[in-house]
Amino acid sequence: MASSSGNDDDLTIPRAAINKMIKETLPNVRVANDARELVVNCCTEFIHLISSEANEICNKSEKKTISPEHVIQALESLGFGSYISEVKEVLQECMQQAAQQAQLAAASASASNQAGSSQDEDDEDDI
Repeated sequence: MASSSGNDDDLTIPRAAINKMIKETLPNVRVANDARELVVNCCTEFIHLISSEANEICNKSEKKTISPEHVIQALESLGFGSYISEVKEVLQECMQQAAQQAQLAAASASASNQAGSSQDEDDEDDI
C-alpha cells in the first residue's frame, strides 16, 4: 500500500474484517481481490480523515480525549452529515452493550464474593 507517510503501512483494517463485511453485505456478489484491496484502502483513509478532524475539534475544545461528540462534529464538518443519525444509533447500541457487560461483570464479581464468603464460613465451622 502506498501511503503519504512511511509509518502508515501498518495502519490498515484487517482484510479478514473487510472480507466478512463484504460477504455479509453482498452475499451473492463476487468481488475481485483488487476491489477488496481498494475497499480496505478507502476504509483506512476514511478513518484517518475522521479521526484527524475529530482530533482537531477535540484540541480546539481544549480536551485531551476524543469523545463521540467530537467524531459526530467531524462527520458534520467533513460533509458526512447524512451518516450522523445512523452513527448515533450505533453509539446508543454500544453504550447499551457496555452497560449490560458492566452489569454482568458486577453480578459475576458479587457471586464470586458470596461464594468466597460461604467458603470462609465453612472453614470457620471446621475449626
